[in-house]
Amino acid sequence: MSKVLAALNDQVIREFYSAYLYLAMTTYFADAGLPGFANWMRVQAKEEVTHANKMYDYLLSRGHKVVLGAIDAPPASWKSALDVMKAGLAHEQKVTGYINDLASLAVKEKDHATQIFLNWFVTEQVEEEQNFTDLVNALSLIKGEGQGLLMLDRELAGRTFTDATATADAG
Repeated sequence: MSKVLAALNDQVIREFYSAYLYLAMTTYFADAGLPGFANWMRVQAKEEVTHANKMYDYLLSRGHKVVLGAIDAPPASWKSALDVMKAGLAHEQKVTGYINDLASLAVKEKDHATQIFLNWFVTEQVEEEQNFTDLVNALSLIKGEGQGLLMLDRELAGRTFTDATATADAG
């Protein structure tokens, strides 16, 4: 089994954890009476599942036997909407590190197909971090409360799920 494919198999589990984390955050927002934030986070969870499935399918296409491991329980509570988004940003930064490590390993191991495959994820992580950064900044400006919070909640209610992996060139 290639080191690269084994490491990518581990990332499949991390992507499913990301979805699980964002579902926990969805619950936080639903319980807090912020349905727009809950919607935004639910869409985020769906995106993470598509990322995991894209990696899963790639591994199968390379003849790798995928091994699915346990998914850790995510946190269940946060102090505020701003705290949730800061946690989401920190998580995406961690995922970026994992993706970059995978890309570096693919280069080191001269696995050209996986290098090309991972380019989509490298670019995707820039977008993921920017989305959370924008929300952290907006919540910081409005101090995470009042009319600003409600206006942002209404805006986030409009986010819809689009499977970006379905139109991606790689994989």
